[in-house]
Amino acid sequence: MSEQVFLLPDVGEGLVEADIVEWKVAVGDVVSLNQPLVDIETAKAVVELPSPYAGTVTILHGNVGDTIEVDHPLITFEVSDGEDATTSAAEPAATAAPAPEARTSVLVGYGVSNEDATPTRRHRRQGSATPAPAAAPAAAATPSVTPGASPRSTPPVRLYAKQHGVDLARVRGTGRDGLITRADVDALLGAGVATRLAAPATTSRFIGRDLEPWDSGPAEERIAVKGVLKTMSEAMTQSAFSAPHAVVWLRVDATKTVELLASLKSRPSLEGIRLSPLTIAALAVCDGARTYPGINSSFDAAASEVVVRRSVNLGIAANTPRGLIVPNVKDADRLGLVAMAQALNGLVDRARDNTTTPAEMAGTTLTITNVGPFGVDGAMPILPPGTGAILAVGQLVKAPWVVDDQVVVRHVVELSMSFDHRQIDGALASQFIAHVGAFLSDPAPSLIAG
Repeated sequence: MSEQVFLLPDVGEGLVEADIVEWKVAVGDVVSLNQPLVDIETAKAVVELPSPYAGTVTILHGNVGDTIEVDHPLITFEVSDGEDATTSAAEPAATAAPAPEARTSVLVGYGVSNEDATPTRRHRRQGSATPAPAAAPAAAATPSVTPGASPRSTPPVRLYAKQHGVDLARVRGTGRDGLITRADVDALLGAGVATRLAAPATTSRFIGRDLEPWDSGPAEERIAVKGVLKTMSEAMTQSAFSAPHAVVWLRVDATKTVELLASLKSRPSLEGIRLSPLTIAALAVCDGARTYPGINSSFDAAASEVVVRRSVNLGIAANTPRGLIVPNVKDADRLGLVAMAQALNGLVDRARDNTTTPAEMAGTTLTITNVGPFGVDGAMPILPPGTGAILAVGQLVKAPWVVDDQVVVRHVVELSMSFDHRQIDGALASQFIAHVGAFLSDPAPSLIAG
């Protein structure tokens, strides 16, 4: 027997630490290769780590809520001498690689089934799996729930079920090997099956964490600044005190945008495409950036340079169960109507499901924050670090508007934009927001085709 220490791996790009959300094993448990060990929360996602060893757990190096740094001990195992499932980084590559045809990639946080796992040597820090070829998925009509068995699902699905008060032990998984999917939870909710957990009648959320109801909670509650909250607070503080913010506003008659969306949604060719005012706003912002490239810029203080980019990575501020994040659509300026709608919807869906990738969080050049769905007319947003402008889109409301000297009811939206006044002056900011407003006032079909 020998002792093996599993170090916290970098599951993202540049991850330095993670918080322990839930232990799935305890000291003394005998675990198999790729068995789920722990859920960790990074600044970007909740990730389920599979076991890189088959053996006995001897030490858990932290409690739920603790923060562990990358490359620091997470779990210590006792394994048989012939069961070492990792390869030291110092070992020659020739001693580690199995035949290429036997390798199958595994998404971190999902793992593989224990039945399919085949012990093989690998790099300790990655803890990834190389399973045998997968069996055919079970038929959707014949999933089963084993009494007393721990339900298999992904971290985002567990969070989604918790938010909706669903007991996963009562859900039949239709995914591979009985994996419970979000669709399974939705199906159960739609059927009205009585499997819901007891929950307070009213709850509020703070950075994705449930709080006790106002009239029965503690007089004072402290919440650790970790994960998304920590990242957001540090980024906003850095931006607020390093970039001189200025703001411009514009009220826009967006009636033609509303009429256009209604017309587009009735087209059979666009059936299933989720179109919204945000789709048109995103096209308007990208068109404005092409016309006024200086808006798509950042200020490099170290080099005393303004960096102007000819490609828009459009950030979308997304409200998620874990707090505010800003993933982005790469090369958004090259997308037409349908492609933009699909990209935005996919981005928001993944953010809400906690499946946003590190790549989607990096490289934002221009940002939209859509505060309208919250019933807000406008905002003065803080710039995401490394960007020059962020546009807030308020709610679309019916309001009196003067058209041809007559007061009529129109669909009106307020735009407000914060910008870095070091490289973007008031004239450029005003021209850009006016361009976006003109686009929303009269969205030309030629500009939204595609």
